Amino acid sequence: MSASPSSSAQAARETVARRLREMRKTTGLTVAQLAALCGWHHAKTSRIENARTAPSALDIRRWTQACGRPAEADDLIAQSLSAESMYREWREQVACGLRQLQGAVTDLFRDTALFRVYSSTMVPGLLQTEGYAAALLSAIADFRKIPVNDGPEAATARVERSGIIHQPGHRFVFLIEESVLRYQLGDADAMAAQLGHLLTAGALPSVSLGIIPGSQAVRRMWPQETFHVYDDRMVSVELLSAEVTITQPSEVALYVTAFEKLRTMAVYGADARALVVKAIDAL
Repeated sequence: MSASPSSSAQAARETVARRLREMRKTTGLTVAQLAALCGWHHAKTSRIENARTAPSALDIRRWTQACGRPAEADDLIAQSLSAESMYREWREQVACGLRQLQGAVTDLFRDTALFRVYSSTMVPGLLQTEGYAAALLSAIADFRKIPVNDGPEAATARVERSGIIHQPGHRFVFLIEESVLRYQLGDADAMAAQLGHLLTAGALPSVSLGIIPGSQAVRRMWPQETFHVYDDRMVSVELLSAEVTITQPSEVALYVTAFEKLRTMAVYGADARALVVKAIDAL
């Protein structure tokens, strides 16, 4: 089993802590000496070096200055900020409702040429109809006890955002497990409309829709958590408690490798449409 994305976030924090600790040791300073030069208690130095406390930008500048290596401050600050933003709890993101969240990634979408999306649980957001999205987002709001349940409004914003699949300069490769076609969200009419939309969207020139049949006797890759790959530079992973952002090249490459393995297991074109039609008939 692969490591959880939350552990990847902690590993990123520990990488920053390790670099700071090695810098202090290479300089020949003790924990107490560095703390004195930085103007704080020695316990803070220990907490930073053991990744129990995230250093601020000012902390890092004082640290590198004390070690005589101020030129390394900017790189360490950027690495630390990346580590701290890697793991964002859902409750922090949706405090003001779900609609606002739909517009939070529009810049990222505009800057991405190749979208690769894998989902084992639901229709990917970029392919969702308004009825399906409203049922899903309202259920999320209820489950998370969000004070403002704006699921329908968020669904409208999500569908508007999905218009990017019709804009030039972008390609989309979607992979879903066949079970996604059977997990009903909303009433039967909403689900039927969603499945019908998959047939339409899957025929777009910029879209490749692959469905991994549930009838495969032997899988070359086990089902994964839902994840999105933006070009080859970033991966977002959706967990129950959080969204994890991964930018470390080696980890991004791991998700790309997993995606390609899953891609070889999927069916496309007429075979994929047949699975969707079968699911529609089952309604």
